[in-house]
Amino acid sequence: MKNKLKELKLFLKKTDFDRGIKLGFAIAIPFAILYFLGYSEFAPAVAVGVLLNSSGDIPGSKKRKINAILISIALTSTITATILFLKAFLVFLLFAIAIISFLISLISVYGFRASLVSFSGLLAMVISFAVQKDTAQGIFMQVAFSAIGGFWYLMVSLIIQQLAPKREQNQLLADTLSLLGTYLKLRAKLLTKKTNRDEIFKETLAIQIQINEKHETLREILLTARKRSGRSRFEEKQLLILVSTINIFELIEAEHLDYNLIDEIFGDRKNFLEASKNLNKVMGNHMILLSDLLIQNKKIPNKDTLLTALSKANDSIESYVDTFKLPEAREGALILRNLYDYQEQLLQEIRTIRRVIANVHDASKISLKREDSSQFLTLQEYRWNVLTQNLSLKSKMFRHSLRLTIAIVFTYLLGYTLEIQNAYWIMLTVIVIMRPNYGLTKERSKDRVLGTIIGAIIAFCIVLLTQNEIVYAVLAFISLVLSFSLIQQNYKSAAAFVTISIIFLYSFINPNAFEVIQYRILDTVIGAIIAVVANYIILPTWEADNLRQIVLNALKMNKKYLLAAQVLYENPKAQKMDYNLARKDAFLAVSNLNASFQRLTQDPKSKQREFQLIYEIVTINQTMISAIAAIGNFIINHKTTPASEDFKKLIYTISGNLQGSADILEHIEIEKEIPVEKNEDAQDKLFDTYKKLSHLRDENIKKGNKEIDTETLHQLQEAYLISNHLNWLKSLSESLKKAIGKYSSIILE
Repeated sequence: MKNKLKELKLFLKKTDFDRGIKLGFAIAIPFAILYFLGYSEFAPAVAVGVLLNSSGDIPGSKKRKINAILISIALTSTITATILFLKAFLVFLLFAIAIISFLISLISVYGFRASLVSFSGLLAMVISFAVQKDTAQGIFMQVAFSAIGGFWYLMVSLIIQQLAPKREQNQLLADTLSLLGTYLKLRAKLLTKKTNRDEIFKETLAIQIQINEKHETLREILLTARKRSGRSRFEEKQLLILVSTINIFELIEAEHLDYNLIDEIFGDRKNFLEASKNLNKVMGNHMILLSDLLIQNKKIPNKDTLLTALSKANDSIESYVDTFKLPEAREGALILRNLYDYQEQLLQEIRTIRRVIANVHDASKISLKREDSSQFLTLQEYRWNVLTQNLSLKSKMFRHSLRLTIAIVFTYLLGYTLEIQNAYWIMLTVIVIMRPNYGLTKERSKDRVLGTIIGAIIAFCIVLLTQNEIVYAVLAFISLVLSFSLIQQNYKSAAAFVTISIIFLYSFINPNAFEVIQYRILDTVIGAIIAVVANYIILPTWEADNLRQIVLNALKMNKKYLLAAQVLYENPKAQKMDYNLARKDAFLAVSNLNASFQRLTQDPKSKQREFQLIYEIVTINQTMISAIAAIGNFIINHKTTPASEDFKKLIYTISGNLQGSADILEHIEIEKEIPVEKNEDAQDKLFDTYKKLSHLRDENIKKGNKEIDTETLHQLQEAYLISNHLNWLKSLSESLKKAIGKYSSIILE
């Protein structure tokens, strides 16, 4: 019960709830004012305008938010006028429905914000069928008051943002920290767990996608803030937290070890990994606690548990060496030491975030030139050729637009032919549910139907208890707020609340609430069936057939990231900017690959062609990025020895395998491969460096020099990590090339 109350308290403090409240009051205030002034007939149009044009109000830069809402107002006004004028002319109306549905849905090629503006346009088309205006004056009044509603919502949104500028960014940072904490705890399980690693790994893929999405939005907001006047102290603090979360993400990735090697070395000695595993869990929980503090005014949790867990992880290394003695214990001890170093760096980043939250004035400052910061932004292109490039059946969005157009036209004709009451509810269900991929459409259909039934049952029970219109109005408002608050978190619950709200609002028009409930359920079920069937049979898009470009980009970005790490190793004094940019691009590319794989798992089993092969490609790419992150992170945080020729040879081989994999996908003739003997020679020589250092260390121990100096320890760590990770990467790149070859021959040919 206590946890439920805590969750409720957090929900009420989140920006999702704020957004619901903002939308609810943006609708209620003009409605109330017009009602008391005696102009209640214009109130629905204003309310519709608020509802239609609020979609583009999502986290991001202020400029893009304003532009999205203004474009939405122009679009919805034009569409509303068009539909209302053509209602009496069936042929022209059908033509307009088809053109509008296709062109507006195709706007989604310009990204997520554009897809929300597109949804506003489609929603405006459907709602127009509910509006009864027969004269030109009536139509223009409807359009004008709807546009006023849009401008009113924009004004409300900007005022609230000005009054509470911290809320949105703090919520995003809090969500990111919470996700990182969960991600780190999942990684902890992989250390000692031999079974179910695949299941845990799949969970991590889903979280990685969310973390990258949060980072992208935060970059857009924070790196574009106050360009002309400089950053405020508050923005400086938020940027510092963002940078720390990015570093934490890389460190967690770098902790992804070769678990086969871990199993081989530790075997039944896994108890010595427990302290490291516990440290990850403690740090993960601490990040989740810190995420709560960003949206709640609470005391910062004590750091003693962190320091105690860190100390125990360090003690476990000494305990391992004492138990198994050198040189036998060396390899396991170096793995534990490298893991400990990552964890120590993680703890430093967590402490930085603690200091920022605690308003410590001497906390580090971010020094990032404007031209440098702009390089970290992933800018959405809005050029005309982006649209024209998608005018092909090969385009996923083009196929979706055609499919949606056919489904909407069919739905309208079905309602018109069968004279279905409020047939636009079916159309509404289709546009709300239908998504480019089948799996998400099917999932949303189930949630929508179940949510509608649950909402209808609740409304039915309330109607049995009371027929008080004031109660209906209050419940309609509360349900509306909750539906918009939950729409991103829990679609089923949002569907239930929106159903309650609609039923009570319609009860003012139609006193027979039971009839409203009956039709609401029936229309939702029909709309859901149409959406699912259309997605399955009309130009279906299966993820297995659309992975090529996403895999190709992941290969190219992983290669770029690997070569950036090489440059850093060869010249430690080089600027880290290129490395950081390559890291960001690689993380995003692999995140997109993970997202594509998640969509693949939602497709019907019969359409998941070569599932295991694709899963292998995804896991190898993910493992490679982690291995590269481990090398890069070590280079940045340690004084390293000069890069050897053997290091360069192996990097050349690995990058060659990645390029070879890309060439297979692009059907380019593969260059002559490096002889296997040279690769193995480079591998052996690289590992010999570690063996020589180990031998020297053994000789020193025999002479009684048991204490190891920092420089020797770091050299041993470097030699072991670089040789093992490069061998690992070489093996992975070879496996990846084989898997890509199979994928190309089976699926792409």
